[in-house]
Amino acid sequence: MNLLLIVLSVLSVIALAVSPWIGPEMPQESADFILWQLRIPRVLVGALVGAVLGIVGAAYQTIFGNPLATPSTVGTTAGAVLGALVAVVLLDGGVVGGVSVLALAAFLGALAVTLVVAMVASSGRASTSDVLLAGIAITLAASAMASGLQFQADMAATFQAVRWSLGHLGQLGFDGLWTLLPFAIVAIVAIISQTRALDAMVAGEALAETQGVDVVRVRTLVLGVGALGVGATVALCGPIAFVGLIVPHLVRLWLTGSRRVLLPMSALVGAALLVLCDGLARVLLDGRELPVGVLTAALGAPLLLWLVVARPRG
Repeated sequence: MNLLLIVLSVLSVIALAVSPWIGPEMPQESADFILWQLRIPRVLVGALVGAVLGIVGAAYQTIFGNPLATPSTVGTTAGAVLGALVAVVLLDGGVVGGVSVLALAAFLGALAVTLVVAMVASSGRASTSDVLLAGIAITLAASAMASGLQFQADMAATFQAVRWSLGHLGQLGFDGLWTLLPFAIVAIVAIISQTRALDAMVAGEALAETQGVDVVRVRTLVLGVGALGVGATVALCGPIAFVGLIVPHLVRLWLTGSRRVLLPMSALVGAALLVLCDGLARVLLDGRELPVGVLTAALGAPLLLWLVVARPRG
């Protein structure tokens, strides 16, 4: 396993280093500007987004004991989409005080929806399956309200909302990087700090409590910081599908072991996977750029089917 860990880490770092050079050929006179002001910050933002989605997906799958648990399962993505549609349809988007109304509304929507699930989790009366069902119910409700808003929007507002909902990393620059960085660091560090507790929860909540783990507190904390990190990524880049679901499965397929391996490697592999997908999205269509969320969904669906078929049965 140590050799696989080293190989996977080296491949991920190489992918991150190569990604800025993937794309259409750069004119010589503007090469420095394109590389340092557009592609480098784009790769760094993609790495942060992928790292957050990967580690939050791994943490959610652990606390729910469900391999299908993702930020989307507990309503984070649906809440962000609903908030963005409210901004576009009812508030006309735009910028107020230097802050994007669409991004702020998406972040608040993600946080509000996940807060409801966190309150259910912290009540002390809800089991893990109850929390997961609450997240699915809230996700369906938020999606229904978002569809209703989209139905009432005019053509221009609907087009803007649909483009945002496809997920993108373009034109964010270093401003987007500095905006996302504190949220990503808080989410990643907070989740890694709970490694021991999450390891204990793998064997079940009852056994974890006998080892001194406050299951309700850990579950609420992971849900909260996960919503903070994922809400920030969705607000900035739109929803990017499948990364939080697929990456932990890939890491578990290659590396068996404790959360001490799964959590940081999910962050690293998530970062590498998303920036590679974004690089491919820049070159697949001649003269046009494919939204990276479309590509991750297109690649993630068959990959998930393959994982389901190839997974060893216990």
